Amino acid sequence: MNNLKSKIQNPKLLLWRNYRFWRIAGQFISVFLVAVVIIILWGNLNRNLQQLGIQFGFDFLQQQASFDIGETPIAYKPTDAYSRALWVGLINSLRVAIVGIFFATIVGLSAGIGRLSDNWLVRNIAQVYVEIFRNTPLLLQLLFWYFAVFLGFFKVENKISVWGLISFSQNGIELPWFTLSPEFSTLLLGLIFYTGAFIAEIVRGGIQSVAKGQWEAARSLGLKPGLVMRLVVFPQALRVIIPPLTSQYLNLTKNTSLAIAIGYPDIYFVASTTFNQTGRAVEVMLLIMLTYLTLSLTISIMMNLLNRMVQIQER
Repeated sequence: MNNLKSKIQNPKLLLWRNYRFWRIAGQFISVFLVAVVIIILWGNLNRNLQQLGIQFGFDFLQQQASFDIGETPIAYKPTDAYSRALWVGLINSLRVAIVGIFFATIVGLSAGIGRLSDNWLVRNIAQVYVEIFRNTPLLLQLLFWYFAVFLGFFKVENKISVWGLISFSQNGIELPWFTLSPEFSTLLLGLIFYTGAFIAEIVRGGIQSVAKGQWEAARSLGLKPGLVMRLVVFPQALRVIIPPLTSQYLNLTKNTSLAIAIGYPDIYFVASTTFNQTGRAVEVMLLIMLTYLTLSLTISIMMNLLNRMVQIQER
């Protein structure tokens, strides 16, 4: 009784033992430490730039770029500013990322379901695909697609046509409504098949996480295997699939930076040229970091919203 009275009379003792207090205090301490580190790094950066006679700023973005870009989805000429060139590079990156995410999902979903197929041939083809593309470095795959496939195998005079709609040659992939350059095609196919292999394993694991009783209950209702997968199993598997799938989407978006190896003018390629010409390493690196951070956060937010939609709503 006396101990309880002493605690009540001494609020400081209760405060120091309060878990909620320490949780909030820990957050403030973390923010403070991060701020101190940023201030120290910023001070060192300013001193180093002053010693080199360089003034920090983004005024160079309005200067003339004076370099050409191979693929320009929007109007661009070398007399435009660096900001316009970087914008072209960003659009090129978005083109590959958006299209790549879409088709990688289709390839991964098909291969993941194929890994569980009762058909021996389908199951083993899916397994061979996953093991080869998942265990081979992406950069090596890009170089293979570019030099061995497009520039080496698909000669213009020996181009391969599929149903008269899609043609493969040294000029890239030709479609009825537009043409894809060999650099764009290489990067796109490399990202699709590489990321699709990882997505396939995520899909397979998600499907196998659904309780066996769910399969049996669906079959007992007379549903065909396709309907069992589409209406019962896959909706439940999405709760397991979406979180790691988000990571693969983020990896695909960031892996577009490997475009520099095959000469595709993405944001990293254009930014590297900008840095080489202007010498503004810090500013250019900050722009690249901010770009990829924004893209990653956008994908994360969208996938988190999707993840909430597929969760079971408890009553």
